[in-house]
Amino acid sequence: MKNLLICVITGFIMINAQLSLKAQNKGTWPKGKKMALSLTFDDGRGSQVNGGTALLDKYGVKATLYVMPNAIEKNVALWKKAAENGHEIGNHSSLHPCSGNFVWSRNKALEEYTLEKMQKELVDSNEQLHQMIGIKPESFAYPCGQKFVGNNEKTQSYVPLVYQLFSSGRGWRDEAPNDPAYLNMAQLTGVEMDGKNFDEILPMIKEASEKGYWLVLAGHEMGKGGNQTTRLSMLEDLIRYAQDPQHGIWIAPVREVTKYLKH
Repeated sequence: MKNLLICVITGFIMINAQLSLKAQNKGTWPKGKKMALSLTFDDGRGSQVNGGTALLDKYGVKATLYVMPNAIEKNVALWKKAAENGHEIGNHSSLHPCSGNFVWSRNKALEEYTLEKMQKELVDSNEQLHQMIGIKPESFAYPCGQKFVGNNEKTQSYVPLVYQLFSSGRGWRDEAPNDPAYLNMAQLTGVEMDGKNFDEILPMIKEASEKGYWLVLAGHEMGKGGNQTTRLSMLEDLIRYAQDPQHGIWIAPVREVTKYLKH
């Protein structure tokens, strides 16, 4: 009995050691980088392809752009060009459903959704984006960062659905970067960068660098300033800092980092 107990304990120790080693390996970024950084933008807003991506292209940086089909119809040629230039086009649903607590979302309230309805919307939007741009989105961002459908006792998470349909799902207004050793790909944290100066972003970058984490920054408009706007001046400061070899930062779209961590 004593020998059996020793064998069981030894087995647990070996398994934990293997899991720990796996976690450490996952935290090792390409070419000895200290952290990963992804720049993401939501809603398919025109400013992203009318000046925003041009700044990123100037520095050879590629972002993840989560879009809705109807939002990019008017400038579909520019969105195709963005994809051809290496920017990732992700899915952000068709209707941008959020809680009915937001008055503007009453006619598309998540409380009125079922898992079946959400699945149809996500599949349909993927197909539309494929027809419009020629790519099938692999990454998803939750509208308003909300991950439920239904109301009260009928409330359900649609995270498992996102896990089935996409390689990742990103949240919104989260408070921390992603730890590669403790990742839920269908619930990646997304930290807001709208309205912030580089000095406000820098502490998050330093934290991620010290811990070997993956920081996913999330924004909307790209311009000089305004509501829900990521300032181009901040982005330029951020990119210059991130591309300084001494800081050891790997900048890549969400899809690329996801693939790296899954293999």
